[in-house]
Amino acid sequence: MDIRLTGVTKRFKNVEALSRVDLHIRDGELFTLLGPSGCGKTTTLRLIAGFYLPDEGKIMFGDREVQEIPTSKRNIGMVFQNYALWPHMTVYRNVAYGLQFKKIPKSDWPQMVNDALVKVGLVGYETRYPGQLSGGQQQRVALARALVLNPDVLLLDEPLSNLDAKIRGSVRAEIRKLQQSLGITTVYVTHDQEEALTLSDRIGIMCDGKLIQIGSPHDLYEKPRTRFVADFIGTNNLVAGTVEAVVDDITVITELGTIRGFSHYAVRAGDKCTVAFRPENVEVHTAQSSALDNHIHGKISFASYLGNTLRYEMDHPTGALLKADIKNPLQHEELGWGSDVYFCFPKSAALVIPD
Repeated sequence: MDIRLTGVTKRFKNVEALSRVDLHIRDGELFTLLGPSGCGKTTTLRLIAGFYLPDEGKIMFGDREVQEIPTSKRNIGMVFQNYALWPHMTVYRNVAYGLQFKKIPKSDWPQMVNDALVKVGLVGYETRYPGQLSGGQQQRVALARALVLNPDVLLLDEPLSNLDAKIRGSVRAEIRKLQQSLGITTVYVTHDQEEALTLSDRIGIMCDGKLIQIGSPHDLYEKPRTRFVADFIGTNNLVAGTVEAVVDDITVITELGTIRGFSHYAVRAGDKCTVAFRPENVEVHTAQSSALDNHIHGKISFASYLGNTLRYEMDHPTGALLKADIKNPLQHEELGWGSDVYFCFPKSAALVIPD
C-alpha cells in the first residue's frame, strides 16, 4: 500500500505544526520520519493514522482518499511509544484485543493470535501478563497486537525509546527483519539518527513542520542539502565560509583559513556556504601533511576513548571546536591535552553546502 500526502497542513490554534507537506511513501518500504522534538513527525504519523484531520491537503492510501475516513476503517496497525498494553490482561488477550472490534469470530482468534506471536517470536508466552515480561518482550507484544489484524500499513511511534541501548539494538534488528519478510508498508517515527540509518529504506528529515530532505540513509549521510541535515545526520565539523573560486575543486575562505573541497550542488564564486567534513575523514598530525589538501592548526582540548575509536576535540584560536576520530586506537600513541596538532583531510572529504 503506497501512501501520499499532498499539501498537508495541520494547525493547533495559532501554531502551524505541519506546513504544506508533500510526501510519497512507496508500497512495501520502511520510511522513517526523523527530526528533533517538536518538528512535526508525530503529527504527520497521527494524520496518516487518522487521529488528526488535516486543515488543508489530502491523504491517499493507494487510490483511496482517506482524510475523512476514521482510523478504524483505514486497516492500519499502530505501535505506541509506551506500548499501551493492558496490565490486567494476558499476552493472549492483549494481542486479541482488536479482533473483537473487527467482529472476527472468537473461534478464529487462537490461530490468528498464534500466527502473530510466531512472527514476533513469543509463542509460549500467551498466559503471561505484561508485568512478567521484559521491556523488549512488551514491545513485541505491542507489535503482535498491531500485526494480528493483517494491516495494510504499520505505524510505529518511537517504539524503542523506553528500552536500554543494548536491547534497543536487538529489537531494532528484529523489526527490520520482520518488516522485510512481511513486505508491509511501514512508517517509523524517531529522533534517533542511528536508529533511522539502520532501519530505513528512506528517511524524511523534518524541521519546524516542514520536510527538509528525503533520501536513502546513504544519500542523506553523504549528500546533505542543508547545514541542518549535515548537522543532524551523523557527526560533522561545520565551518561557515564564502566560495572564492570554482575550478577543478572549490576554494572556500573561512575563519579557519582556506579550505579546498567539492560539492554535489551548484556553487559560484561569492556564494555563502558551509564546509562539512566528518571526524572519520580527519587525520591528526603533529606537523602539516603534504599528502593531504587541508590543514587546520590548533590544540587538543579533549580526548575520549570509545573502545574502537579515539575521539579528539581540537580548539582553534578562533574558538571553533573540531572533532577527529582515530579508528585504530591501539596503533596510535595518544596525544595529551594541550598538544599542538594539525587536523588534515583531503578535498574529497570537504563537502561544500551552499546556503
